[in-house]
Amino acid sequence: MLLFERIKLIFGLLLLSFFAFGQNNDSPISHCGKSDSYVSYNKLLHYSNPLTENYDLKYYRFNWFIDPAEYYIKGSATPYFQVLEDNFSEIYFDFSNHFTVDSIIFHGKKITYSQPSDYVLKIDLPDKLAKGNTDSLSIFYQGVPPNSGFGSFIQGTHGGGMPVLWTLSEPFGAQDWWPCKNGLSDKIDSLDIFVTTPNNYRAASNGILISEIELLNSQKEYHWRHRHPIAAYLIAIAVTDYTVYTHDILLQNGTVMPMINYVYPESLEDAKEGTLNNVKVLQYFDSLFVTYPFHDEKYGHAQFGWGGGMEHQTMSYVVNFGWGLLAHELAHQWFGDHVTCGSWNDIWLNEGFATYLDGLTREHFFTPLDWYNWKASMINSITSRPDGSVKVPDSTNVNRIFSSRLSYNKASFLLHMLRWKLGDEVFFKGVRNYLKDRGGKYALTFHLKNELEAISGENLDEFFKDWYEGEGYPFYDVRWDQLPDKKVRIQLFQTTSHPSVDFFDIPVHIRLKGGNQEFNIRLDSFISGKIYEFEPGFDVKTVQFDPELWIISKSTVSNEIILNRKVNPNFSVKCYPNPVSTILTIEVVKSNALDLDMQIIDNEGKIIQTQLLKLQKSTIDIRDLTPGTYQLIIKDKNEIVNNTGFIKI
Repeated sequence: MLLFERIKLIFGLLLLSFFAFGQNNDSPISHCGKSDSYVSYNKLLHYSNPLTENYDLKYYRFNWFIDPAEYYIKGSATPYFQVLEDNFSEIYFDFSNHFTVDSIIFHGKKITYSQPSDYVLKIDLPDKLAKGNTDSLSIFYQGVPPNSGFGSFIQGTHGGGMPVLWTLSEPFGAQDWWPCKNGLSDKIDSLDIFVTTPNNYRAASNGILISEIELLNSQKEYHWRHRHPIAAYLIAIAVTDYTVYTHDILLQNGTVMPMINYVYPESLEDAKEGTLNNVKVLQYFDSLFVTYPFHDEKYGHAQFGWGGGMEHQTMSYVVNFGWGLLAHELAHQWFGDHVTCGSWNDIWLNEGFATYLDGLTREHFFTPLDWYNWKASMINSITSRPDGSVKVPDSTNVNRIFSSRLSYNKASFLLHMLRWKLGDEVFFKGVRNYLKDRGGKYALTFHLKNELEAISGENLDEFFKDWYEGEGYPFYDVRWDQLPDKKVRIQLFQTTSHPSVDFFDIPVHIRLKGGNQEFNIRLDSFISGKIYEFEPGFDVKTVQFDPELWIISKSTVSNEIILNRKVNPNFSVKCYPNPVSTILTIEVVKSNALDLDMQIIDNEGKIIQTQLLKLQKSTIDIRDLTPGTYQLIIKDKNEIVNNTGFIKI
């Protein structure tokens, strides 16, 4: 799901423009998390009801009467369920008590029910059911749905006053308009949806449109059928005077599948351009990962009035037809719908993948500069604050679940860094294996991690500890010096923006350039402050750190003459502790010389602090220094006799 940015959070990033095959209403950074429009639902009412865990949902049949000119729903829900325990005598659903429950029918007879709390429906069964039995009941209800979450059930207008009604249930809004199980543990195996509405409207929903039947009193019944496992929050309806058109798509398995588009009449021309571009994106994802998961049914779009998009299974709801929005919601059909995060702590498995797949379309369809700018915009967003993990620590806080900076952008770059660490072949094969293993199911982070470890043979414990659980990002200070015989010496320091991680585990890329030549270095591991020597074979004029933007970081690069190239072997200097926060101790050994000059130099080459060392062991108060990396130079009669580095924390 994407929500278009409506505040000035990204004012500096808007300079990075992207062009999407004629679309001018979209940018890859024009969104933020769903939390940005969240007003009344800061804390979820509940995120998993243990009372609903003793049965398995197999099938639903819905029959709804909807007039988009009225904020009202009337109809029935018929769930088929398999009992998971003996002596099953009552069944619970997540369902708002705003509705009037007209009746509940079980085996042709009315049965009793109660609503012990705002979002709990308790139904008493006349007989106890045995474990393994499959049964069904029908709940008839009507009323005005409560307005919570991102809307759940919304009535609006378009095109100068034409009524439109849509639903949007993520994360827990399904209970606002139909009796359901809201937890992320039980997908409904299949469903049929019947929507009756005035015949000047069309109803869009999940799966295949089986029939449109004209009824009495100028009504029409639409029957949609879906035969794939589906999470409750991905079931949706939208009703208005849609114009409908179709693209045929040839998939990698030879299937020709329709892309069916329900759009406002006034948006038809823009929509056709956008959806035609999206055909190419679908074919790209289909070839890169696994065959489009719902190829035996459809993919489609339904236009709605919410400020972004929502990946309802087989039919995304979108506010417009810009490249990034359509690519993001399409990506969710693989990552979010086919494989759904099994906990809201792991929302990154939905939103991180969808954000990254949008980025991959920049790499595949656009220029190298567009791809570079997309990555730069992500890094700028992620590093705009020093804290925050991809893992959601509080899964009851919607603002945190749908943080654009963390659950979308940082999560997408976690995947990008895994690709860098493992290589394209291993990364994409591991992701394909993840889709094959968890397709039609829920997934947690360890499922993806296990697949990537199995295919790569690498232990990714430290990587996920740093980048998934840990907060912040690394700061790199790169210092280099040209040596004789076309050699280069490089010293690399890493500090971290947050104390939850002391050192980030990630390979780094350094590029040496001189004239028309370049020399690329990949350090799969390094020791902060260690000096490395390379022989590029040419005189180096510039050094670039992470030139292709593979990792989340901030960095500085400086050409220094203080890299131990010329030091007096009779001097040895120790400085400790390192890192240091308050008092730095400097100990001069292998020399009896006193009255040595000490200089502390920052990463811009400025002398920050000086002191005369009169003792072999001296202390320096550095509490006023800004956290970062520094060089320590020791001079004897203006000759640099030793230098080292330290990190101020």
